[in-house]
Amino acid sequence: MCAVVGIFDSKEAAKVAYYALFAMQHRGQEATGISTSNGSSIKTVKRRGLVTDVFDEEAFKLLQGAMAVGHNRYSTAGSASVLDAQPVTASYQLGEISIVHNGNLVNKNEVRSRLIEEGAIFQSSMDTENIIHLIARSQQERLQDRIVEALEAIKGAYSLLILSRHKMFAIRDRYGVRPLSLGKLPDGGYIVASETCAFDLVGAEFVRDIRPGEMVIFEEGKKAPRSVQLFEPDPRICAFEYIYFARPDSIIEGKNVYQVRQRMGRALAKESASKADLVIPVPDSGVAAALGYAKESGIPFEMAIVRNHYVGRTFIEPTQKMRDLKVKLKLSPMRSVLEGKSVVVIDDSIVRGTTSKQIVRLLKSVGVKEVHLKIAAPPIKHPCRYGIDTPSYEELISANHTEEEVCEYVGADSLSFLSIEALIESIGDKQRYSLVSFDGNYFIQ
Repeated sequence: MCAVVGIFDSKEAAKVAYYALFAMQHRGQEATGISTSNGSSIKTVKRRGLVTDVFDEEAFKLLQGAMAVGHNRYSTAGSASVLDAQPVTASYQLGEISIVHNGNLVNKNEVRSRLIEEGAIFQSSMDTENIIHLIARSQQERLQDRIVEALEAIKGAYSLLILSRHKMFAIRDRYGVRPLSLGKLPDGGYIVASETCAFDLVGAEFVRDIRPGEMVIFEEGKKAPRSVQLFEPDPRICAFEYIYFARPDSIIEGKNVYQVRQRMGRALAKESASKADLVIPVPDSGVAAALGYAKESGIPFEMAIVRNHYVGRTFIEPTQKMRDLKVKLKLSPMRSVLEGKSVVVIDDSIVRGTTSKQIVRLLKSVGVKEVHLKIAAPPIKHPCRYGIDTPSYEELISANHTEEEVCEYVGADSLSFLSIEALIESIGDKQRYSLVSFDGNYFIQ
């Protein structure tokens, strides 16, 4: 997950970055941070907590300058220490730099071991710190060339923003697994962000997506950014952006997430029809798919599970104990609507199965007669190495059990998943996607 944002040539860059990170809070709730450059030095504020908790007027007094990079953290690598919060900032031969990173490096351990053998000292357990060491240890004279040399040493999925005192670099890996978009701010500056919902909040106009394998360079004194195609592109945006990660009002690679999710729901209704009185979503990420299912099936749609919006997303909580508690705190079924009914319940995915089990139990506790659980994604059978928190086969219920066994475990009367083929068709079959969680195709080695 994680959210990154970069602001260039904007009078109050830190505050624009703050609002962009607020819009992308769903991508990470563990920690947040912003670095700014005023042309002579880089300042950073980062702490554990939500965007609104970390930044105050004192922070903004420190964060002066027309350039900024920011980050919301969701840990797929590293620990919960504040040292593992981003941006990662360092002083080196050419001055100061600050880096934010969304993704995961598959060769991080090999690179880190080599750097330590060569005398590097690490302050965090993040793979992002590998990149800053590689840049600092390069013998190239220009920062741009040092960045390119560092990128040639790493493998994985990454959307990177690198801030120096006078420049900002935006980079995507050649597969474009993690999203990154470019926008124009109302004051003439630029914004780069993980999702376009950030543009909407700050009044930015979408320009285009950063291309896979592309580096976009923003430089003081030059109004227009410069583009360099570093690697041959082989686009494979992560399908999970459409299934779960992205906010429904975001545009990912030219496709509206809300509309894609509705198409997934329609496809699910075609593939696995069930007789029921109501279609109900697991809020919030199941809502659009449930609407699509209801339209296609003709079964009435009801928002019969109420979500407490003051509780965070359960998937991105680091411990299972916290996930279990938050399901009860977060979701409340309406007995008056549900009692005695057969219901189709639409959710976006099943990872460990514990959340689905609790949802079924909650529904049965208010008198639901039958629960037909429909998942608007294929079974997750493989851990992702590219930035999703599915670190082992042992945690993935569908990797170890049949569909029937999963159904029995969660306590549903029936269980259906969307096929991989229908998922691809729903998103758009004109390009390839990263489907590693579903098909086990580890295309980045």
